[in-house]
Amino acid sequence: MNITIYDVAREASVSMATVSRVVNGNPNVKPTTRKKVLEVIDRLGYRPNAVARGLASKKTTTVGVIIPDISSTFFAELARGIEDIATMYKYNIILSNSDQNKDKELHLLNTMLGKQVDGIVFMGGNITEEHVAEFEKSPVPIVLAASIEESKKISSVNIDYAQATYDVVTSFVEKGHKSIGIVLGSLEEPINKNEKLGGYKKALEVAGIEYNESLVVEGDYSYESGMESFDKLMESDNKPTAIFVGSDEMALGVIHGAEDKGYKVPEDFEIVTSDNTKLTLMVRPQLTTVVQPLYDIGAVAMRLLTKYMNKETVEDHIVTLPHRIESRNSTK
Repeated sequence: MNITIYDVAREASVSMATVSRVVNGNPNVKPTTRKKVLEVIDRLGYRPNAVARGLASKKTTTVGVIIPDISSTFFAELARGIEDIATMYKYNIILSNSDQNKDKELHLLNTMLGKQVDGIVFMGGNITEEHVAEFEKSPVPIVLAASIEESKKISSVNIDYAQATYDVVTSFVEKGHKSIGIVLGSLEEPINKNEKLGGYKKALEVAGIEYNESLVVEGDYSYESGMESFDKLMESDNKPTAIFVGSDEMALGVIHGAEDKGYKVPEDFEIVTSDNTKLTLMVRPQLTTVVQPLYDIGAVAMRLLTKYMNKETVEDHIVTLPHRIESRNSTK
């Protein structure tokens, strides 16, 4: 039997308005009345109808999170930060997997809006003008997490990917490396095409090293593409002695690809990866990595969204969090 607010009011001999005030924590209820109503709620097993409450308040206290790959350790750590802050601010999460497919991303966006969410955290690699147009039409706020939108119209939380890549390549140069490879995800994505590749080119230019296109390999973030990318780098006339990899899963593939060919890391190749997920510690040698504060990126994105949803002042809608390089055993 579905217990309603009417049943609670009748059993407690109070009005439905009084029950509503108790459920919503309104202080304007006598302690004795509150105690009586709470006892009836407990005895009957009453659960407030979130949909009905949302219709009345025009808020559902629900946030949509659109994520490219739920199975990815990278996005799982981001999602954990989002979920913890959402819970702190008493929001529920609807999590959807987009498979990095534009049509599916836009469909999920409209599905979320149809469910009357109060806001959306969006993660996606290639944010197009079509995405931005849909974001700007949204009746609720949207914040991007670990996602670059080139016009900077949409609020976002990231690290400085160009600077992080520059720092890694410069560290290779300082160790005497002249041939430095880079393995990236899709070069259609701004994070790879503009930020990471841009940082790579700048570091080479500052060091006076000529850019060699054969040392730039495009993967798809998977372990298998990491192995394939190592093979492609070995086809270069100027084989690299150091490699920067744009995702931890691909970095595992690069290391194992090297080992399968009889090479040793870091003796033959120094390797640095870019995410610092748990995978970096689960491989031997353990991976030197750019430390992205993944949990913090998710948490700050969610906190920024709560500010918009609660009409709080937002001083900076583009947030850049700090990064650092953690040296481990894949570099000398």
